[in-house]
Amino acid sequence: MATPAAASADSSTPGADPTPAPSRDGRTAAAADRLARLAEQAALAGADAVLVSPGADLAYLAGHSVGSHERFTVLLVPATGAPHLLVPLLERPGWDGTPVVDLGVTTLTWADGQDPYRVLADLLPADSRVLAVDDHMPAVHALGVRAAVPGSELTLAGPAIAELRMRKEPAEVDGLLAIGAAVDRVHEAVGQWLRPGRTERDVAADIAAALVAEGHRTADFVIVGSGPNGASPHHEASDREIRPGELVVIDIGGPGPDGYFSDCTRTYQVVGEPVDAEQRAVHDLVRRAQRAAVEAVRPGVTAQDVDRAARTVIAEAGLGERFITRTGHGIGLEVHEHPYIVEGNERPLEPGMAFSIEPGVYLPGRFGVRIEDIVVVGEDGAIPANRAGTEYRVVGG
Repeated sequence: MATPAAASADSSTPGADPTPAPSRDGRTAAAADRLARLAEQAALAGADAVLVSPGADLAYLAGHSVGSHERFTVLLVPATGAPHLLVPLLERPGWDGTPVVDLGVTTLTWADGQDPYRVLADLLPADSRVLAVDDHMPAVHALGVRAAVPGSELTLAGPAIAELRMRKEPAEVDGLLAIGAAVDRVHEAVGQWLRPGRTERDVAADIAAALVAEGHRTADFVIVGSGPNGASPHHEASDREIRPGELVVIDIGGPGPDGYFSDCTRTYQVVGEPVDAEQRAVHDLVRRAQRAAVEAVRPGVTAQDVDRAARTVIAEAGLGERFITRTGHGIGLEVHEHPYIVEGNERPLEPGMAFSIEPGVYLPGRFGVRIEDIVVVGEDGAIPANRAGTEYRVVGG
C-alpha cells in the first residue's frame, strides 16, 4: 500500500462506531479456542510445535502483540501439551490482563545476557524436530531457533494459521462492518478536499486526518492517484497538482479500535471538462465488473470464480490486458491476508471469509479506475462492509 500516513488515535476517538467490544471473558474464551484449534492444525500438518512471533498472528492467538525487534518474543503452541509464552523481562508487565495471560498460559521471561533460543529449546516437547514458524518471523530469530535445536526442521506455519484466521468469528465481522462504515463516511466527504489546484499530498493529509477522526487508530495508507498517476495501482501521493476534469483514484484505510482493517477505493472526476473522453465509459465498465464479482460471492464458489466474474466483464470489453491485478485479497488484522481472490485459487468460499473486491483498468499515461469494497461471505451471498456509492461522481465544485 501507499506510504503510511502520519495520523493516529486511540480507541476513544470521537466519531468511532459504537459497536461494543467483546468482553474480557469473551476474549479469553476466544484465545482458548484459537490455541486449541492451532494445536490441532499443527498435528494435522505433522509439526511438533508452532512458534508465533510478534505480528498479526500473535495478536490473533494471544489477544495482544508487541513490535518486532531484536529481542525475542514467541508463543509456543505444541501439537500436544500446554502452550507457553516467552517474553523479554522488560516487556513482561505489558502482558498483564491480556487474554493469553488471563487464560493461564505459562509466561516465562528472559533477561538481557541470556540466550532466549536456549530457553525456548528447553520448553519444547521431547524429541521435537519439526517446528512450524509463523510467516513473518525475522530470519535472525528463525536461525537462532534452528541453532538452539540441532537437527530441527523449520517449516512455515502460515497455512495452518490461515485456516483459523480466514473464517471470521461474529465479533471479527462486527469489527470489519464498523470500520467499513467509518471509511464510507470519509469517502462521502471527499469532495471537501479533492479540488483542482491542490496537490495529491495535501489531499492525502486531509483524508488521513479524517480517517482518524472517524475512528481509525491510524491512516495506514492513503493512495491519491490523479490523472496518469491513477494508472499506477499503488501510487504514492506526490506533489503533483490535481487538474480540472481528470480522474483521481482514492484508496484508503487503516485499523479500527480492535485492530481490524478498512480498505475502500473510489475513483472520482474532479470538477471541470473531462480530460479524457473515455473516462466515464471505463468507470462504468469497472463498476459493472465489480458488481458481477460481488454477485458471484456465495458459499461453495471458489475464489478464482469470483476473480473470473470480474475479469470476464472487462475482457469482453477489450480491456482485459489493462486489468493487471488480482480481483481481491482477504482482510482482517492485516490489510492483506488469506483468502486471495485470484486465478488459481480453487479454495471454496465459506461463511465468515472476508475480502476485497477491487477490479480496475489501468491505462498508462492516461488514467486509472478502481472500485473496491470489502465483503463478508454470508449464508446467502455477500454481506457488504462498504455502502458508499460507486456511481460516477464529480467532486470539488
